[in-house]
Amino acid sequence: MKNIFHFIGGKEFSGGSDRFSNIYNPATGEVQAKVNLATSSEVDHAVNIALKAFQEWSNTPPISRARILFKFKELIEKNSDTLTKLIVSEHGKVYDDAKGSLTRGLEVVEFSCGIPHLLKGEFTENVGKNVDSWSIRQPLGVCAGITPFNFPAMVPMWMFPISIACGNTFILKPSEKDPSCSMMLADLLKQAGLPDGVFNVINGDKDVVDAILTHKDVSAISFVGSTGVAKYIYENAAKNEKRVQALGGAKNHCVVMPDADIDQAVNGLIGAAYGSAGERCMAQSVAVAVGKIGDELVKKLAQKVEALKVGPGMDKTSEMGPLVTKEHLERVRGYVDLGVKEGAELIVDGRELKLQGYENGFYFGGCLFDKVTDNMKIYKEEIFGPVLSVVRVNDFNSAVDLINNHEYGNGTSIFTRDGDSARTFSNRIKVGMVGVNIPIPVPMAFHSFGGWKRSLFGDHHMHGLEGVRFYTKLKTVTSRWPSGIKDNPEFIMPTMK
Repeated sequence: MKNIFHFIGGKEFSGGSDRFSNIYNPATGEVQAKVNLATSSEVDHAVNIALKAFQEWSNTPPISRARILFKFKELIEKNSDTLTKLIVSEHGKVYDDAKGSLTRGLEVVEFSCGIPHLLKGEFTENVGKNVDSWSIRQPLGVCAGITPFNFPAMVPMWMFPISIACGNTFILKPSEKDPSCSMMLADLLKQAGLPDGVFNVINGDKDVVDAILTHKDVSAISFVGSTGVAKYIYENAAKNEKRVQALGGAKNHCVVMPDADIDQAVNGLIGAAYGSAGERCMAQSVAVAVGKIGDELVKKLAQKVEALKVGPGMDKTSEMGPLVTKEHLERVRGYVDLGVKEGAELIVDGRELKLQGYENGFYFGGCLFDKVTDNMKIYKEEIFGPVLSVVRVNDFNSAVDLINNHEYGNGTSIFTRDGDSARTFSNRIKVGMVGVNIPIPVPMAFHSFGGWKRSLFGDHHMHGLEGVRFYTKLKTVTSRWPSGIKDNPEFIMPTMK
């Protein structure tokens, strides 16, 4: 049985903890490895190593940092198949989906390679007579990332490439369910020439999270996960005087207007709702059928859901893989059971899916509910599984109100042929990421990712220029050189003349 430990100071570090957690192969249900769960002592060691590395790394020219990231990009491309297979083996998503998520993470690395340009400040000559002023952005220190199981490559790469490009050192706490990808990324960074201690991986559970939140030498924390944990991270990080961005849960709605291209909308919904078995913060879990389109939409969706090819992630014919753990499977099953009790109409029931030869795998078939109402728990709460709920509304304004009244505001989409409807929707909707005839509106790396309302705690979205701002602090310098003229003391607030 393989044991996975930590990566600290440029090498594997075992530490002193005797606690381990199982890592499963979701396709077979078998335990394939164990991961060591660190204690506060390992966290303290990692922070001290990162703090020492920060002194030199923060003084490294941005162009030199960029060259290391260029090499890192090359190594990711060279090892993309191995990284993708690691994601499939521990998360369960199908190969092409895993590879696509790796590519989206790589795009942030590519963006970070432009850090010499992104860190340029502003300069004003003669803000006052013979007085100049300029602004610069400087790194924060030791930063930390706490990331979820569903994107073991992409979400960490939303964080650490920009952070280290800005001159910070970084500690990553990945999900204990699928840590191998993070360990390999750490090794690739070392191969790319990153100095020891600049990037570190600590595996663990809540004990590690709490140790990071309270450590006096951690300057900033980035988090992606459920809203309950995001709120906990935000409150405790802020209480300990740390900068924090915490992305929480989602209940993403897809509005289908009566004039929509119905086949385009159905295909978009199928991919967005059931891709990655619904284990995405950007999964479209609610289809809002406007007007009389509901019957046709449900009929076409049902046909596609029933035809979903569920199987192991490495099977090229699979469209949807297993859920990540048995516990998560039972959680999703519980929501489907609840939806039936609440009175929603279960059009497609995937609860009893069994695959020959993979009876112990964590497989769950696609489920489709119709006639879901906004007072049901399956509508209110994030299920994080292959379950799509159809809510029927009378008109466009009702659809907008439905979405704006929900506690989450991560992503949303509208399918329509009408430009006025699309523009009005984009303007009025209280959601951070909006798609028009696009089911999963994930911004590219040079824009920024983040939601509104209880989908985001903190002021900054992730990656793009928002990421650069989050991982740096602004300093403004005002300067005047002696000219031989002696000034008298002034006892008022200085003004520029």
